Amino acid sequence: MTKRLYYDQPYLTAFDSTVTAVRPLAGGCAVTLAESSFYPTSGGQPFDTGTLNGLRVCDVSVDDDGEVWHTIEGTLEPGMPAHGEIDWPRRFDHMQQHAGEHMIAGAVWRLYGGVTIGLHLGADFSTIDVTMPNGETHLTAEQIRAVEDEVNADIQRDVPIRCWFPDDAELSALPLRKPPTVKEHVRIVAIGDKEMVACGGTHPSSAGQIALVKIIDARPSKGKVRLAFVCGMRAVMDYREKYDACTQAAALLSARCAQLPESVSRLKDAIAELEHRLSEAYQAEALGQVQTLREHARLINGVRVIAARLPALAPDGLRRLASELTGDENAVALLAAEKEGGWNLVFSRGAAVVLDMGKLLREAAARCGGKGGGRSDFAQGSAPDLSALDTAIGIIQGEL
Repeated sequence: MTKRLYYDQPYLTAFDSTVTAVRPLAGGCAVTLAESSFYPTSGGQPFDTGTLNGLRVCDVSVDDDGEVWHTIEGTLEPGMPAHGEIDWPRRFDHMQQHAGEHMIAGAVWRLYGGVTIGLHLGADFSTIDVTMPNGETHLTAEQIRAVEDEVNADIQRDVPIRCWFPDDAELSALPLRKPPTVKEHVRIVAIGDKEMVACGGTHPSSAGQIALVKIIDARPSKGKVRLAFVCGMRAVMDYREKYDACTQAAALLSARCAQLPESVSRLKDAIAELEHRLSEAYQAEALGQVQTLREHARLINGVRVIAARLPALAPDGLRRLASELTGDENAVALLAAEKEGGWNLVFSRGAAVVLDMGKLLREAAARCGGKGGGRSDFAQGSAPDLSALDTAIGIIQGEL
C-alpha cells in the first residue's frame, strides 16, 4: 500500500520512491509507488499533477482497495526508482481552496446552523452545498457578509491549521463540526479554536496563507443553498477582474465606481424612454401603411393574405396592426417584426376566414426552427428568419 507523504508533508514538492506495480494503458501506463506525495482525487479535491522520472502525471486516483494509482504519459517498470515532482502552484491553490472551504462551512454552521454536504473544487471557483434549518434555501447579503467577515478575520489573525490522526479515545472527545464519514484512519483538520472536522485533504499550516476568501454566489440548489467561493490568488484575480471592469465602466459614464449603480440606473431609464418613443414612431409608421398593405395583399380563393416584414415593432404594436388589418373579415395578416436574433411573428384572420392561425403559425415557425401558437383567430411566436412567412403562404394556398 502506498505511503501517502502529503498527509504529514503537504509542502513536499519532490520525493524519491520505487515503482511497485504497473498497469499498461493506451498512450502510457498507471503505476503504484512505495510512497508518494501526489494527492489522488478524493473528498471533492482534484488530483495533483507533476512528473515521475520526467514523465507527465495526468491523473492520480485511489482504487477500491485504497491503493494510489498514478497515470503517466510514458512507461515505467516495476522495481524502478522513481523521482516525483509536484506541480506546486496547483497543489498550493488546492490547499488554499480546501482550507477556505472548511472555514466558510464552519462559519455557516456556527452562525446559522447550516450543515455542509459536499465540496467541489473547480478550475475557476469552488462550491459547497449547505442544508439550512427549516428548509431555507437562501442566504441574505447580510448573512453572506457576516460569514466572510468572520472567516477573513481569522485569516488575518493567521490562526494555526493542524492535521493529525487521533487515536480512538482522543477522537471520541473531539468537538467535531460533523461526524466522520469513515470509521478507520480518521484524519482531523483543526483551524484555530473554532473549526474542527474530519478531512483527508491537503491544507496550509496556517490560515494566513489562504490570504483572502470571497463568496461570489449563493443560490438555491436541490433544496439546499449552493455557495460559490474563491480563495487566495483566485480571490485576488477575481477582485482584479471586477476592479478593471468597474473602473472602465465608470470612465465611460464619467462617474466614480461607487456611483455606477446610480449611473447605470439612469442610463437604463433613458434607454427605456428612447425605446418607447422609437416603438411609438414605428407603430405610427406601420399603422400609416394599413391601406398600402391592403392594396398589396395576395388574393387566394377570395381571401386577402397580407404578408409584411416590419421594423422592430413592439409586440403590442404588432398586435394592434394585425387587428387593424383583419378588421376586414376576409383578410389574413401574416406579420413579422425584427428583433435581436430573428423575428417576432403575429398571424391573425378576419371573422369570415376558415383557417386556424394557431396551427398555421406553429407549423410555419417549426419548419425554420422557430416556435409559437395561439387561438384559431390569433397567434404569435418567433422565428430565426423570414421563411416562416413563405411557408405560411404555401400552407394557406394548400388549404384554400
